[in-house]
Amino acid sequence: MDPPELPECPVCLQPFDGESTTPRVLACGHSTCETCMIDLPKPPFPRTIRCPACTQLVPYPPQGPSALPKNIDLLRISSSLLQSNPNRLNSKPKTSIVSSPDFIPNLWSREFYCNWKPWIVPRDTVSVDMSVALDEAFLLGTVVNPDASSGEVSSRCSMEIHQKVSLFKIGSFTHSNENRFSYSCLAKAISILFKMSDGALAELTLILTSSSMEYRICTSYGLWYNEVNEHLYIVCGKKQSSLLNAIVSDIHLQDDISTFAMIGMELCETITRLHKTQLVTSCTSLSCFGIDNFGHLSIDFNELFIVGLTIQNMIAENNDNTTLEMYTFPSPELLQEFVNKSNIDFDFHKSTSSITYSSDVWSIGCILLVFLIGKSFSEETHNFLCSYISTLIKGHDHKGLYISWLDKVSNLLDTRLGTDDVSMKNMLHKCLCLDPNTRPHVTDIWKCIRELIIKPKFDIIGNSEEKMVSKTSDTDTCHCLLLGDLFWSLKKTNKVSKNGFESGVIEGILDNSIKSTDLKAHLDCISGLAIGNGFLFSSSFDKTVNIWSLSGLNHLHTFKGHEHKVTAISFINKQPPLCISADNGGEIFVWTITAPFQDTPFKRLNEEKDWRFSGIHSLAVSDSGSFFYTGSGDKSVKAWSMHDYSLSCTMTGHKSTVSTLAVSKEVLYSGSWDGTIRLWCVSDHSPLAVLDEEEGSGTFSSSPFGSILSLAIDNQTQTLVAAHENGCIKIWKNDVALKPVSAHTSSIFSICMEGEWLFSGGWNKTIVVQRVLGGESGVDVKEIGSIGGDSVVTALVYWEGKLFVGQADRIIKVYSFGG
Repeated sequence: MDPPELPECPVCLQPFDGESTTPRVLACGHSTCETCMIDLPKPPFPRTIRCPACTQLVPYPPQGPSALPKNIDLLRISSSLLQSNPNRLNSKPKTSIVSSPDFIPNLWSREFYCNWKPWIVPRDTVSVDMSVALDEAFLLGTVVNPDASSGEVSSRCSMEIHQKVSLFKIGSFTHSNENRFSYSCLAKAISILFKMSDGALAELTLILTSSSMEYRICTSYGLWYNEVNEHLYIVCGKKQSSLLNAIVSDIHLQDDISTFAMIGMELCETITRLHKTQLVTSCTSLSCFGIDNFGHLSIDFNELFIVGLTIQNMIAENNDNTTLEMYTFPSPELLQEFVNKSNIDFDFHKSTSSITYSSDVWSIGCILLVFLIGKSFSEETHNFLCSYISTLIKGHDHKGLYISWLDKVSNLLDTRLGTDDVSMKNMLHKCLCLDPNTRPHVTDIWKCIRELIIKPKFDIIGNSEEKMVSKTSDTDTCHCLLLGDLFWSLKKTNKVSKNGFESGVIEGILDNSIKSTDLKAHLDCISGLAIGNGFLFSSSFDKTVNIWSLSGLNHLHTFKGHEHKVTAISFINKQPPLCISADNGGEIFVWTITAPFQDTPFKRLNEEKDWRFSGIHSLAVSDSGSFFYTGSGDKSVKAWSMHDYSLSCTMTGHKSTVSTLAVSKEVLYSGSWDGTIRLWCVSDHSPLAVLDEEEGSGTFSSSPFGSILSLAIDNQTQTLVAAHENGCIKIWKNDVALKPVSAHTSSIFSICMEGEWLFSGGWNKTIVVQRVLGGESGVDVKEIGSIGGDSVVTALVYWEGKLFVGQADRIIKVYSFGG
């Protein structure tokens, strides 16, 4: 036989000895050592503390734990046991935690959500005129609300109002038109990201973070979900001017070598900075380079992707009539890779890419020649590239085509430069070599251009400047954005394998997987729902209470007898099980839930009637089942004994109707139209604290959020939720108030919570589904989505993966997840 355990402190787990660990008795009956009680976190409620053993909120003397009585019995027992066996050890049984089914399965891990949520730009941040949209893959927008990050989500980068941005599509949200469940913008954006491959997500992360690493890359502000077309876009800053504007504005640099040199050096420095992030474009256009107010260039990834899409579509269509856009200069090796990857029989992942850092040198050389020679070079190169793509697709020899084009470019270059600037002429020739390994480094081009404006006597500053544009070896690893998973996944956007994990988890939910069942029996608005003993109980303004089977969702019986509208209902799990219903006339009926069901109540109680007030509005039952409570129109909370069904206590303090009640861990919470929540100790019904009370409050709500219409508590996560008249939800997690959440645009009549799931419904006929997540960084409330309805939601209750919804149109809807 095991020896009895030593009584110990539930916090430090040290045996009580009367010296270092003196047991002090709390109002709940549990004891904690005095030292630990001083260090316990104090709730924000005045003169209260939460017991570490039962987590009940109990009164705490202002003098501290020394004012609480010692537990003499525990000290006596501990002393005797220690004397008999000082080496006694404690052994504690493990308790198993049984989790209830989720209404909606986890679409993604919490880690994935936390990593990507900061990159989601709030939906009200960017404005796009869809009527003048250029293309579904590329939009131009304007920042209209840079402070939107104070809402449900926040991006890592700040934006300024009226700032121009470019948007490039990276994915789409697909769903069934018949689907009842509508996901929030944040949930849709995260689900699109979750369906991407690891390679695409890695590239996206590189794009979003590279602008913070190098100033020559246009700022990537994050990801924005467009509700109009349901696409997810990368948001990048848009420069007011670009190199393309310089050509369109008919700026000729043939006779302005200094300006040509400045542009050339800026171009080389921008590409060098890009290479420092191990990124390669291998194809640029004049439109890809933006110019700031100081004349510095930066590269725009969104514009680069658009250029790549043009080439990709041209190769995919295999149409000789399709031409490449002017001033676009892809390297020959990139075109070959595009043709290979467009071939369905070609295994690109097993092949070795020929793209290196030198691939960008081709584009640099072409852009320099555009500014140096002018329109004649652009036309010759445009015709050559279009013909070159055609020969690659058809598998013909392209060397003759290349040699012919290079001869024409040489003649144009000789005409422009003559016998002068031999070094520049040779450098440009090397840039256009068909073999990437023979092309010069970007830093060599930069130094050659610098010599056009800086004479050799100034070479003393060369060493310091060379450090700014350090040489990158072609042997270093590089990543070409136009050959990665992110860019090529656009050809199969949102086409998820039906045999894969993504199809089973995400697509299964979106493909009409929220089932709905209608329960019809009442003749008026549903006022309350309760669950217990395998039954669903519903109350209604039709003065009846109906009983439904949870297994078959069929109607079993109707309790009749109320002479007024039934406004509240509750279930008591005892022997025999009971159902309590109350009406707005002040009558309380206690029904026995045993088969066969009786037509008359087991007990019939009456509140004191007062013509000025509207009877009972809410019901709740204590955890022990010893009391049930009524919240009334006379501003009071009444406690009724379950032993003799007598009125035990009347609790006053509210300044208006007590609209909702909830009990958790021997604390009674009462919400009122006065906008406050009062906490009462269940053991002696004494007041504990008041939440949201303001000085000078009158009869009506003093809270800026309006009256409190519903309360919900989850014991497991210690979360208190209050729904307000203005559609706002306030949450207390572990007794700490969180930032209010604007869940609805109008009054919330009912909320319920199960674990991390939070459901709310009200006047706008919509049920909003949210999840309350806690972690080391704090608590986060994320909206998963909503279920649209056709009637006002008046009551909610959750049970075993099913959501029961009472509506004003007399119907009870049962929502569940399943095929």
